[in-house]
Amino acid sequence: MLSFVVLLALAGGMAHAQGKHPKSGRRIADVMGAAGADWLERNEREIEENPTRAIELLKFEKGMVVADVGAGSGYYATRIAEKVGPSGKVFANDIQPEMLAILKRQLRRKKVANVEPVLGTEQDPKLPENSCDVILMVDVYHEFSHPQEMLQKLKAALKENGRLILLEYRKEDPYVPIRPEHKMSVKEAKIEVEAEGFVLDTVMEDLPWQHILIFKKRG
Repeated sequence: MLSFVVLLALAGGMAHAQGKHPKSGRRIADVMGAAGADWLERNEREIEENPTRAIELLKFEKGMVVADVGAGSGYYATRIAEKVGPSGKVFANDIQPEMLAILKRQLRRKKVANVEPVLGTEQDPKLPENSCDVILMVDVYHEFSHPQEMLQKLKAALKENGRLILLEYRKEDPYVPIRPEHKMSVKEAKIEVEAEGFVLDTVMEDLPWQHILIFKKRG
């Protein structure tokens, strides 16, 4: 069975690959376009990735400010919005206006009022400085064309004791049915993210396909 990444590539849902990371040598993956939005909302996602369990493990609290970077259709953003409540806020960031248009339709349909769509760039998520308790990236970081610049901007947006969280498909597991360039190993993530002033604090392997990697600001 073809993985979603193969299917999207065949369908023209991907941009071109963008080189290698200068620290780890990892190939930077293609970006999933808005043509892949339906896959983000597929019914099978709960079985394959268990996002409900992921959100439980991340312990979002009422009043938190959370940034969902690479939010796509808003699958995670709308669920996190419920956890942080009306006193909290979710910045739903994406670089594709088409994805944000889909997200806005979802927000209207679900009547979610505490999610703010944010159009970023490949080098800047456009998040307010020192604003976020948590910055979450779900199967997104490996697609950053300018990962070093993005991490510096994300660090500036994160509060002093905040958490930078990556969910990434496990490269160490050959049975995860995703193309290798759309996976990351713990070693690769540690090398790349720690080089930009973070420290790997926690690794969780509770999900079917993905690592949960929690970083904090160094020092």
